[in-house]
Amino acid sequence: MDNAVSERIKSDITDNEVVLYMKGTPVFPQCGFSAAVVQVLNHVGVKFKGIDVLVDPSLRQGIKDFSNWPTVPQLYVKGEFVGGCDIVREMYESGELQQLLDEKGVAHA
Repeated sequence: MDNAVSERIKSDITDNEVVLYMKGTPVFPQCGFSAAVVQVLNHVGVKFKGIDVLVDPSLRQGIKDFSNWPTVPQLYVKGEFVGGCDIVREMYESGELQQLLDEKGVAHA
C-alpha cells in the first residue's frame, strides 16, 4: 500500500471520532451497503465523517489493505475498526453499537 494513502487513513481515523469509508457520500450513497450503514448511523444520531472511496482508486484499495477487510463500507470509531455493513447492522440491532459509542465517549441520540 502507498505510504501516503496509509498516512491519510491514519489521519482520518485519528482526527474524527467516527469515520465511514463508503461508496458515495452520506447524502448520496452509491451502494446499498453504504446506504444501510449511513441509515444506522443517522438513526442512532451519531455525527460521522463519510469518505467516498470511489473518487480515489488508491484509497479504495488502501482502506481494504489497512484494515485487512475485503469490502467497503468500513466503520471506524475512535480509531478502531468496527466492521462492515452486516456487522454494523447486527451491532445496532443487538444494542452493541450504542454500547460501543457509550464506552468510547461518542455522543449520540
